[in-house]
Amino acid sequence: MPSPTTRTSSRRAVYDALRNRIITLDLPPGSPLSENELAATLGVSRTPVRESLILLQQEGLVQVFPKVGSFVSRVDPERVADAQFLREAVELASLDDLPDELDPEIVDEMRENLALQQATTDMETFFQLDEAFHHGLLRLAGHGRTWPTVSAAKGHLDRARHLGLQEKASTQGFLDQHLGILEAVLTQQRETARTLVRDHLRAVFADIESVQRHSPELFASNTGTAPRRRSVAVWS
Repeated sequence: MPSPTTRTSSRRAVYDALRNRIITLDLPPGSPLSENELAATLGVSRTPVRESLILLQQEGLVQVFPKVGSFVSRVDPERVADAQFLREAVELASLDDLPDELDPEIVDEMRENLALQQATTDMETFFQLDEAFHHGLLRLAGHGRTWPTVSAAKGHLDRARHLGLQEKASTQGFLDQHLGILEAVLTQQRETARTLVRDHLRAVFADIESVQRHSPELFASNTGTAPRRRSVAVWS
């Protein structure tokens, strides 16, 4: 019989895998979720899958409808706004704590990060580099340990950001914003840095509006309405 530690580890691995697939849109909003199929794909029993879906339901990333099934939730703009508010509050507050002498190793890492952003054409790679850049800003201010908490709270926001990246033909605009932010930080233009970070983080709202215009089915309208299973991988 597996030990409690093994069961917990298995559930965590399944939860992380499913959450990542939802956030990266590998499992798009509205996708039906079959415990049997997910268990077979992940090579586990149904138990950790079921437990993980419960956790994801509590997070609002999965909806369960009795006698119908489980589905990836549609993107809820209100939840996105809440997550963005939290992230903005943390990142702007951290700028107030930037020391006069910045850690040169972190600065070098961030410069290398920007060079990698410039070089990549892969959207998911760019997303991960974007995450590391913002984590770097927190680390410069001595608040790097807050990043896991921020990251765990922004699942809905990250789905919206992925949709926004899919809208873009190029990531150059985001890169230019990152370059401006780092330059303002390095030259101790704190108010400029705050303005640039705020505008950069709030750009997700324009992306949502753009995606909603041509793909409204990806977004929540009446979250209490049970879906109807169809042969396609979305519900209506």
